[in-house]
Amino acid sequence: MTYHRELPAGSSPRLKWVEKLSYLLDEQFRIPGTRFRFGLDPIMNLVPFLGDVSGFVISAALVLTMAKNGASSRIVALMAVNIVLDATIGAIPIIGQIFDFFYKANSRNIRLLREHYYEGKHQGSGKGILIGVSIFLLVLFVLLLFALWKLIQWVFTWF
Repeated sequence: MTYHRELPAGSSPRLKWVEKLSYLLDEQFRIPGTRFRFGLDPIMNLVPFLGDVSGFVISAALVLTMAKNGASSRIVALMAVNIVLDATIGAIPIIGQIFDFFYKANSRNIRLLREHYYEGKHQGSGKGILIGVSIFLLVLFVLLLFALWKLIQWVFTWF
């Protein structure tokens, strides 16, 4: 989905820069004959590690710029979840490269920012989001430990 609507007229030039960079990273190119768009982010991520790290750093800088320009802590937390999810899944070989073409974290973050400015959404504290993500990660970690324990038990049954 392409968003051509710019941020509010009174927005800082830094926010317009964020919007343009997000477009470059996620939407710049179109596959001829389709409506499918992609940007430099999935192309950069074809280079192992370096592409993932550089994409994450650029996305994090965009979120920090938005935070410095008045985005609520709630929207900053939502944006951070987007870029961490993008970086984490994007780091998985093959699956991550495919994921990067479809999950456009920067475009999602610009949409969140527009909703914040135009509709007044995502106001308030981001504590609930951070607590929810922390609980999810803790449960995931416990499940991974359990799976590892079961794998070790299974391996030892062969000896």
